[in-house]
Amino acid sequence: MQRLEDRARALLAEETPFLLTGDFNIIPQAEDAATPDAWREDALFRPESRAAWRRLLALGLTEAFRARTQGPGHYSFWDYQAGAWNRNNGIRIDHFLLSPAIADSLRDCQIDKDVRGREKPSDHVPVWVELDL
Repeated sequence: MQRLEDRARALLAEETPFLLTGDFNIIPQAEDAATPDAWREDALFRPESRAAWRRLLALGLTEAFRARTQGPGHYSFWDYQAGAWNRNNGIRIDHFLLSPAIADSLRDCQIDKDVRGREKPSDHVPVWVELDL
């Protein structure tokens, strides 16, 4: 995460528009997990991981999904074990972070949850962003 933060700082200093996206393996806040207590000792939800996430946001980056959608119950990952999908026991660990130079162009960001219910799905579902560039 430190290397990612360093890269974001460099791009911001250059005033280069950018977005950072992917599987960050970080559950930013309790509402991003169906059962947050089950993740308290996992690296995805440890205070150190969430602090690294907050440092990225503190650079002035916009978290696209939360800029458009608030509240619990929105997940991008369901483990294959213990019927997590059927119980909607998911977590949100796939993210888009937008630089200030493109944050105003954010039109939408959604999670395509229904993909997870298909035959032989991935444990992650698509998260997409729409920008008006």
